[in-house]
Amino acid sequence: MAFDVWLTFVAASTALLFIPGPTVLLVLSYALSKGRSVAVASAAGVAMGDFIAMSLSLLGLGALVATSALLFTALKWVGAAYLIWLGIKLIRSAPSDGLSLPQAEVSAKGVFWHNATVTALNPKSIGFFIAFVPQFIDPGAALLPQFAILIATFVGLAAFNALLYALAADKLRQTIQRPSVITWITRAGGATLIAMGALTATLRRAA
Repeated sequence: MAFDVWLTFVAASTALLFIPGPTVLLVLSYALSKGRSVAVASAAGVAMGDFIAMSLSLLGLGALVATSALLFTALKWVGAAYLIWLGIKLIRSAPSDGLSLPQAEVSAKGVFWHNATVTALNPKSIGFFIAFVPQFIDPGAALLPQFAILIATFVGLAAFNALLYALAADKLRQTIQRPSVITWITRAGGATLIAMGALTATLRRAA
């Protein structure tokens, strides 16, 4: 994989991960209610969920997309529309009364599996993997090494991002708990998804 293609993937992944979808909101809710004691468990759960979702998406779809120009074009436009739809949906669903914080006592193991499940089923990530990731695959090169690089990169960034969110929420409890802050962050995330959908429509696959 060319270094410039990898850097572009890192930039796109970082932008996606900062968007406060279900995964980020769950990490924030646990961090605000339980503190930094569950930060590592949250980050590990997010990493596991993204690893499962991305591995299944790429292994089941990557080879087909890489060898079919027609499918690639169709999937690109469907994926672009899907990301834009998710962005609009996220903006419209921005919580106006803040986060719903967990009240029951939970273990680090429970936090890990909850985050892993929500992340693996997060439509934002699945849409990104299916519509956006194939743009970085070179059909003329071996697929498995490319998949390994992309998965390791995204999972590592996802874990780091979740850990940063958890630690920041623990430090900035009073600020982040304000309903207006969560509403603004969520709407900004929706706008970013719409922008990424528009960008997806202009991309050409790696060659």
